[in-house]
Amino acid sequence: MILGALIDAGVELADLRRALGGLAIAPDTVWTERVQRAGVSATKFHVRGDALPLDQADDHEHGHEHQDHHHGPPSAPLHRHDSNPTYPHAAGDSHEHPAAGPHQHPTDEPHLHVHRTLAEISRLIDGSALSRAGKARAKHLFDVLGEAEAAIHGTPLDQVHFHEVGALDSIIDIVGTVFALEHLGVERFVASPLNVGSGSIRSAHGLYPVPAPATMRLLQGAPVYAGTQKAELVTPTGALLVTSYATEFGPIPPMRVAAVGYGAGTRDFADSPNVLRVLLGESETTAASHSVVVIEAEIDDMNPQIFGVVMDRLLSEGALDVYYTPIQMKKNRPGTLLSAIAAPGLRDRLTATIFRETTTIGVRYREMTRECLERQTVTVDTAVGPIRVKVARRAGQVLNVSPEFDDCLRLATEHGRPVKDIQALAATAYFSR
Repeated sequence: MILGALIDAGVELADLRRALGGLAIAPDTVWTERVQRAGVSATKFHVRGDALPLDQADDHEHGHEHQDHHHGPPSAPLHRHDSNPTYPHAAGDSHEHPAAGPHQHPTDEPHLHVHRTLAEISRLIDGSALSRAGKARAKHLFDVLGEAEAAIHGTPLDQVHFHEVGALDSIIDIVGTVFALEHLGVERFVASPLNVGSGSIRSAHGLYPVPAPATMRLLQGAPVYAGTQKAELVTPTGALLVTSYATEFGPIPPMRVAAVGYGAGTRDFADSPNVLRVLLGESETTAASHSVVVIEAEIDDMNPQIFGVVMDRLLSEGALDVYYTPIQMKKNRPGTLLSAIAAPGLRDRLTATIFRETTTIGVRYREMTRECLERQTVTVDTAVGPIRVKVARRAGQVLNVSPEFDDCLRLATEHGRPVKDIQALAATAYFSR
């Protein structure tokens, strides 16, 4: 439902298919259709079967019992990313109202659910076309999910085998959502309180009350409530995605809405639309500036190989930007200043990661106000193939056009041409539209 809503709001299915291409799935494995849910027109996102190599068939009904997730009318705001292309966390002010979970399958499509370990899922993610930061983010999401499953079942993390979340549909849910939010340049994500539903569900391990144990664990710290629907309205995958990306929960913040998307679930409830709503847009001019926290740490005694790992970890946990600056420290020793920029609410989490992953014994932080250009990603056709182009505006005026480097590098390699030539083709294609 999350991917359905994001596609409905403007993410091109062709771009999503390209991003998932490294998972070795056929193009027709995923598709969309327009459906009605209690009178609301929405995009239904479908996944056909499990096309990846199967290690072991899942003969439980766990996946199907968790299949129908009603995401009621809640809405969540997303904010568009600034000019930094490293990590697309939440861009322009958008809103998504989630009670979100994995996407449902067409009822006429048989599904073979498989068990996969974290290591196997990590290898699949490495084969995707996500950016470096996107791959780190996706792996972190599965780590969080694995830790929840391990805690509930009393199993070591490296022995956790995922059930429905180890099947292709849920891997696509997570990898696809990471790509879509990165593609949109989302840098702020605000969610409404989550309607978890009520009643009970049957899983591979027995009959459980709604929400399921893994869902409840992932929802710790998030505002929830139980509606009147006797159904599971938030699943583990949905809880994972919303709580991992949302930097705040509450009403729609002041924003200029640019797009609205509705993602449909499989069920069609008579009394409320089974849809997830996403609002994408930019902060109102009166609220264009927003606060960020800058966390800094000086390091002079760490293996330089670790710096890349630290950057990936911080970006995967929600940092908007991470960078290193060479500095001179006490006793004339050369050192490195680590700087991480993030939403203020992530300060404690990122500080803990810096202490855990580096050799520093102290950090400092300060809150700052920043203003971001409006950002949009468009795809242009060139003689060598389609290329994504990032367009930055202020007050409607285009100030910067930057072809996506990864696309240019790939096409330059395929056609044996200099990268700068491909960049020029993309820029020319954009301005001649």
